[in-house]
Amino acid sequence: MNSFLPVSKQDLLDRGISEVDFVFVSGDAYVDHASFASALLGRLLEANGYSVAILPQPDWKNVEEFRKFGRPKLGFLVSAGAMDSMVSNYTANNKPRSEDVYAHGGVAGHRPDRALITYVSKIREAYKGVNVLIGGIEASLRRTSHYDYWSNTVRRSILLDSKADLLMYGMGEHSILEIAAKLREGIPAKAIRGVRGTVWYTSKTEEFPENAIMLPSYAEISKNTPECKKMFAESYLIQEQNTDAVNGRPLVEPVDARFIVQEPAAFPLTTEEFDSIYELPFTRKWHPMYDQPAENGKTGIPALSEVQFSLVSSRGCFGACSFCAITFHQGRRIQARSHESLLKEAKIITENPDFKGYIHDVGGPTANFRHDACRFQKERGACQNKDCMGTNPCKNVNVDHTEYVELLRKLRALPKVKKVFIRSGIRFDYLMMDKDKTFFKELVEHHISGQLKVAPEHVSNKLLRLMRKSSHELYEKFAEEYAEWNRKLGKKQYLVPYYICSHPGAGLAEAIEVALYLKKTGFVPDQVQDFYPTPGSLSTCMYWTGLNPRNRLENGEFEEVYVARGAHERRLQRALLQFNRRENWPLVKEALEKAGRKDLIKVLLK
Repeated sequence: MNSFLPVSKQDLLDRGISEVDFVFVSGDAYVDHASFASALLGRLLEANGYSVAILPQPDWKNVEEFRKFGRPKLGFLVSAGAMDSMVSNYTANNKPRSEDVYAHGGVAGHRPDRALITYVSKIREAYKGVNVLIGGIEASLRRTSHYDYWSNTVRRSILLDSKADLLMYGMGEHSILEIAAKLREGIPAKAIRGVRGTVWYTSKTEEFPENAIMLPSYAEISKNTPECKKMFAESYLIQEQNTDAVNGRPLVEPVDARFIVQEPAAFPLTTEEFDSIYELPFTRKWHPMYDQPAENGKTGIPALSEVQFSLVSSRGCFGACSFCAITFHQGRRIQARSHESLLKEAKIITENPDFKGYIHDVGGPTANFRHDACRFQKERGACQNKDCMGTNPCKNVNVDHTEYVELLRKLRALPKVKKVFIRSGIRFDYLMMDKDKTFFKELVEHHISGQLKVAPEHVSNKLLRLMRKSSHELYEKFAEEYAEWNRKLGKKQYLVPYYICSHPGAGLAEAIEVALYLKKTGFVPDQVQDFYPTPGSLSTCMYWTGLNPRNRLENGEFEEVYVARGAHERRLQRALLQFNRRENWPLVKEALEKAGRKDLIKVLLK
C-alpha cells in the first residue's frame, strides 16, 4: 500500500476507497511532513476515520484536474498553501518572483494569483452544489475586509470573493474535526454555525451569535478617504483585541446586503494534542512523483530542506511585532510539545540516511518562547490592550528558559547527534530579561552555526515603538554581552542583525539614522527587508491609513504615522541601508540631498 496519502484515483482504488470523503486542494506541492498543511490536516482526518485525497498545485486552467477523484462525499478543502499566493508570487516591490520553494524543482508559476478564488471557481465549475471549505494563511488573514497591497484597495472577505461555503482561520486542527463531524451528520457547510475558528455569512440578523461585536461596514472602510481610513483603523483595532480564544468575542461585519460572522478563535492545542498530531505516520518525504526532473531539470521540493532535520517545538508568539501576522493566525498564546515527543521525533530524524548529525532547529515563531507570557493568560487570555513585550515590556512577563535549556541538553545527548542549532527567531529582549544567564551561555557555546541572526529591525526608538520591538539600547547591550560570551568561550561567532526599511513611520531621516549606525559599527547588511504590507498586520493597517490604532491621543484621534509611498522613496531608503554598494551611490546622494544632509555625503560615500 502507498505510504503517502492518495494523489490519484488509482491510489484510492488500491486502498479500497471508491468515494473519498475529502479532496484537499493545495497551492503547495505535496510533501508528507507535518510542516505542510495538506499533510498535517490530511493525516489528522485520516486518523479520525476520514478518507482524504491530495490535489497539489493543480492545473487551474483545466477543470478536469478537479474531477480526478470524483465528487467527494463531504467536500473540498482548499488552501493557497504555506504562503498567501500573492506574497508567494510577488516581491515586496511587486515584481514577479523567480522561484517557488514549495513547488516541484522550485519552479515558479504553478500557483495562481489569488489562489483561493481561482481554485474555488474551478471546483464550482466541476461540481455544482458541492461543499467547499477554505483555510490556511490566505484565508485566515483575509477573513474580513482587508487592505490588499497588490490592487491598492480594500477588498471584501475572501469568503465572499471566493464564493466558498465556510472559512477556517488559524491552525485548524480543532475546527476541521468538528466541521467534518457536522458534514458527516448531513449538515451543509454553508449552514454550519458555532464552530470556533470559522467565518460564515448570512443575511439574517437573528443568526448573529450572542454577545457579538458589530464592526464598521465594508462600505464605511473601503474608500480611499480620511474618514474611511479612520473607520478601517477602528475595525482593525477591534479585530486585534478579539483574537484570543479566552476573551475574544464573535465579530459581525456588514458587507452589502450580507453579514460576515467571525466565531471566536479555536482554543490552543494542549500539549497532548500537539504531540499526537506531530506523531502521526508522516513519511517526511516529498511524494515520489517529484523525483522526476521539473522544467528546470531539478527534482524534489526545496522547502523540505528547511524543515527535514528540524523540530517544531512550539506555536504562537506573545511578541506581537506590528509587521507580523502571527497574532491574527496562530495567536499570542504559546502551545508547546513535550520533551518526550520531541525526543521521539529527533530519534526518527537521526535514522534518516541523509542525516549528518546536525539538528537544524528547535523552535517555532519564536524559539525561546515555550510557555505563556504570564500566569494570568491561561484563565484570562492575552491582554486586549497591553503588549507583553516591546519597548516597555509588561512587568508580569514570566522570563524563564530553564525548561528549554533542559530540552536542548537532552537533544544534544542523543546518539548520532553532533550539534543542535537554533535557527528560528530568538527574542534577544526576552533573553536579556532573564537574570539567569545559563541559556545565553549555552546558546553561544552549543547552538550557533557561526552566525546568530537576530532582528533588531531598526535603530530609531520612535520607529521601534511603532513596530512593538525592544529599544535600540537594549539591542546594543545584547550585542556587547554576545561578544563577551564568545570571548569567554573562545568562540568566533558573528551577530547578523536584520533591518527593515520603509516601515510606516520611517522617512529618509530614520533611514539615515540606520546608515550612520551601520557606518559606526562597520556592519553593512547583505540583505535588507523592504516592508511588505501583507494582510492581517498592524503595520499594514498603518501603511494604508497613515494611523496607528494602538495609540489614541488625548483628543480621541489616532496617532498619525508617516508612510513612504511609491517605489522610488523605498529604493532611496534601501540604498541608505546598503550605502557601501557602489551601484547605490547615486541614490544615496539623492536621498541625502533631499533630507538636507549633504554634510553626510563624504561620510557615507568613501
